[in-house]
Amino acid sequence: MKKTLGIVEKVKIIGQNGEIEALALMDTGAKLSSVDIRLAAEAGIGPVMRTTKIKSASKDIGTQRPVLEAIVKIAGKKFKTEVNIADRTNMAFPVLIGRNIMAGNFLIDSEKNEDLFRKVARDKKMMSEFM
Repeated sequence: MKKTLGIVEKVKIIGQNGEIEALALMDTGAKLSSVDIRLAAEAGIGPVMRTTKIKSASKDIGTQRPVLEAIVKIAGKKFKTEVNIADRTNMAFPVLIGRNIMAGNFLIDSEKNEDLFRKVARDKKMMSEFM
């Protein structure tokens, strides 16, 4: 039976430098998971496997991003997978979990952890107004 995750979950990004815990947004619309560039460097993930073109729902043009090998731990399960690296400074969550991890492994309940999602998103918006 598949485990049900909320819209936001704690994850660990595991690399050569150790484990880094972060909050991640579950994004069923994203094919590939994404990790903030600073978090990726702190964990020491890699190597670069390839690049990929990412299409944004809000933009007509895509951007090229490096794709690195990483170990992502979520809900007690470890996944050796590819993640793209991006500057997620202005985003509420430093990690986005895409279908490459969710598919076949988890169900997403968009109401589970919704309060945490709203709090983090609100706090991030407030912080960005002062920067």
